[in-house]
Amino acid sequence: MDTHAKAVLVLEDGSRFDGRSLGAKGEQVGEVCFNTSMTGYQEIMSDPSYAGQIVTMTYTQIGNTGITPEDMESKRPHIRGFVIKESSRIPSSWRSEEELSSFLTRNDIPAIEGIDTRRLVRILRDKGAQRGVLSTTDFDTDSLVAKAKAWPGLAGMDLTGDVTCPEPHAWNEGTWDLVEGYSEIENDDKNRNKVVVLDFGVKRNILRSLTQAGCDLTVMPSKTTAEEVLAQNPDGVFLSNGPGDPDAVKHAIETIRTLLDSGKPLFGICLGHQMLSLALGAQTEKMKFGHRGGNHPVQNLATKQVEVTAQNHGFVVKEESLPAGVEVTHRSLFDGSVEGIRLVDKPVFSVQYHPESSPGPHDSRYLFDQFTDLMRR
Repeated sequence: MDTHAKAVLVLEDGSRFDGRSLGAKGEQVGEVCFNTSMTGYQEIMSDPSYAGQIVTMTYTQIGNTGITPEDMESKRPHIRGFVIKESSRIPSSWRSEEELSSFLTRNDIPAIEGIDTRRLVRILRDKGAQRGVLSTTDFDTDSLVAKAKAWPGLAGMDLTGDVTCPEPHAWNEGTWDLVEGYSEIENDDKNRNKVVVLDFGVKRNILRSLTQAGCDLTVMPSKTTAEEVLAQNPDGVFLSNGPGDPDAVKHAIETIRTLLDSGKPLFGICLGHQMLSLALGAQTEKMKFGHRGGNHPVQNLATKQVEVTAQNHGFVVKEESLPAGVEVTHRSLFDGSVEGIRLVDKPVFSVQYHPESSPGPHDSRYLFDQFTDLMRR
């Protein structure tokens, strides 16, 4: 990385931010969003749910713990660009194997540092999500604004095909241990549940958490039909997280409708939660600037307990559109939005937030056990 190379970020409203290049040379257009987590930047960059987005980290210094292959949430980073206030040049973690800037460069991701991220976040909070261009090659404001406006935006965009697995495969890796690392869990216990994971951009720690909770997983591509899922004779089906507009993933919504009729237990997270709601007849809408961070309070309406949660979503289920027989189970204490639902008469439930954390708190890990309990009943 050339520490003196110039980079610029321009939003569709004409706002301009000049800084230093931190990653690859080039140019990317995407939806500019912000994440309030203090750390976990590697997991955020490799979360497939961020496909199509230029991510701004609000914490002042990023890169302190370097890059560790074990912490990747997928095979590669999925963000289109990265925006930070200041990078740490010297990682201070015994697990680090690479410095942030070299990771970004190696994965062909343009990045910018040295800008006023507080000003940028205020614009996004006041005006809502903005299309933007991050460039190290074109520095003309009018040109970049035109490129930003020409990009169609995430509304109406199905990105699941870009991030799903190419073919079905088994998964048997459990959660991470400080001494042992990731352990492989044998799939020969008759008490374990056979689960099909529909991969719309699933995070690895979701798979690990399901495995650790007692599930034997078969991960299947996003366009897998309900008939192909049911041919596996699963005890339950998991609907994964993923990027883009849930209403645009028509094939998955139709698959979920058929799976609902099968009587199989279903559990959805984030995009899976939104598409399940759409399959039930509800509606979703794009949020002004979304929920992204590791400190979002959510109330479990049954227990009245408050969970601190990790979140990453720009769309939300419209509560007034939920049909009869669907109960809201969790609610955001930031804005009152729907954070979880369940069916009154079927073993089906979902949450908007990320109980697997990585990064984030572990308050909601009980949901994976709730899924296995449903299947065992």
